[in-house]
Amino acid sequence: MGSGWSSEEERQPLLGPGPGLGPRPGAARRSREAAAAAAALPAAAPGPGRVYGRRWLVLLLFSLLAFAQGLVWNTWGPIQNSARQAYGFSSWDIALLVLWGPIGFLPCFAFMWLLDKRGLRITVLLTSLLMVLGTGLRCIPISDLMLKRRLIHGGQLLNGLAGPTVMNAAPFLSTTWFSADERATATAIASMLSYLGGACAFLVGPLVVPAPNGTSPLLTSESSRAHIKDRIETVLYAEFGAVCLIFSATLVYFPPRPPLPPSVAAASQRLSYRRSFCRLLSNLRFLMIALAYAIPLGVFAGWSGVLDLILTPVHVSQVDAGWIGFWSIVGGCVVGIAMARFADFIRGMLKLILLLLFSGATLSSTWFTLTCLNSITHLPLTTVTLYASCILLGVFLNSSVPIFFELFVETVYPVPEGITCGVVTFLSNMFMGVLLFFLTFYHTELSWFNWCLPGSCLLSLLLILCFRESYDRLYLDVVVSV
Repeated sequence: MGSGWSSEEERQPLLGPGPGLGPRPGAARRSREAAAAAAALPAAAPGPGRVYGRRWLVLLLFSLLAFAQGLVWNTWGPIQNSARQAYGFSSWDIALLVLWGPIGFLPCFAFMWLLDKRGLRITVLLTSLLMVLGTGLRCIPISDLMLKRRLIHGGQLLNGLAGPTVMNAAPFLSTTWFSADERATATAIASMLSYLGGACAFLVGPLVVPAPNGTSPLLTSESSRAHIKDRIETVLYAEFGAVCLIFSATLVYFPPRPPLPPSVAAASQRLSYRRSFCRLLSNLRFLMIALAYAIPLGVFAGWSGVLDLILTPVHVSQVDAGWIGFWSIVGGCVVGIAMARFADFIRGMLKLILLLLFSGATLSSTWFTLTCLNSITHLPLTTVTLYASCILLGVFLNSSVPIFFELFVETVYPVPEGITCGVVTFLSNMFMGVLLFFLTFYHTELSWFNWCLPGSCLLSLLLILCFRESYDRLYLDVVVSV
């Protein structure tokens, strides 16, 4: 990336030194590596690096794609009782519909290779095409319920295959199009919109699709079942139409990169695909912080996907469960973007931000788990306490995602951003998949799932506490002058 992009003016530091960028242990090593990366910049370019107004359009299109992918992925969890009545889904089917998301990450490394070798446009077009095919497959009108269920499962799998791009490519997009003092904000917007799409599924599904006789999957009349099925198909057609519009927009305009890079780091030479994996797997600090991200976020994603199923035993309606899930993710998105903007202004504070967020996540997840065991703990089990604990948990965990992504890239630079984030999201989805797999066998007793939340948050907090941060990419932009 960046062939023929660099000039003498471009190689000057773009930002002044800021807090947290003073001498650190290992600074000499990072200086040598950053200097080597800067030395690899091509010698000729048409002009200095700059940012373009069109970067916001590119960010908008990618964010809408991520939003739609999250919305389609979480279509069935919030309306699982209604889906059972309309299509005869079993508990295994409901769990598998959510499980197609992490299963779609199995070919994650192929998408990372495509992003690294072919660039952003080709990868995004392929991703949006998979989503068009997936959402279209779910809309095929057919009366055979067995075949209809198989088509829905196939559509969810195709949508799951779009997950690696929308989850991994945000840091790559922000580095390619945005300056050093906007990168964290752009990463937050692009990565948080996928979560916001999942949140809107908690809102749209229960509001459009009626629940069958409360939260218990009781038999209903044939007319009621047909009405529920019609409303579900309305949601499916609407999602298909939205995805087609986004695909058309990206096909018309989605450039792979700007004419000039926005920063020195954006124009610098990166490691090859094979060397990148060797660097990641041999870096103990990266593996430590990757587990700190993958375990709690994987557990939380699986927990959110079956939130209606988890809250049914405590007599929470499908609509209330939808609102709880919605506000927990929306709060996390808002706080995540705010935290990322703060990180852009106050550089070198990513570890401290994560420590604060996971301290809050550990406390709020413990509060929720103990509240669900009110027969033992005698804590008040009310709508207010469930709303408060779930929303706080979502705020603390979801808002950590863009901060983690930026810290990953800084830690292992010059490994390409797509490869770095691809590895950690792959790990996160594997943890999520394992939990959902166990859920299919132990769906009648979910208290163990609730205890996974505080346990994973506490483990992550300890790993972050022991982690030694570094800012190799930012060091190149701020300090190195070639």
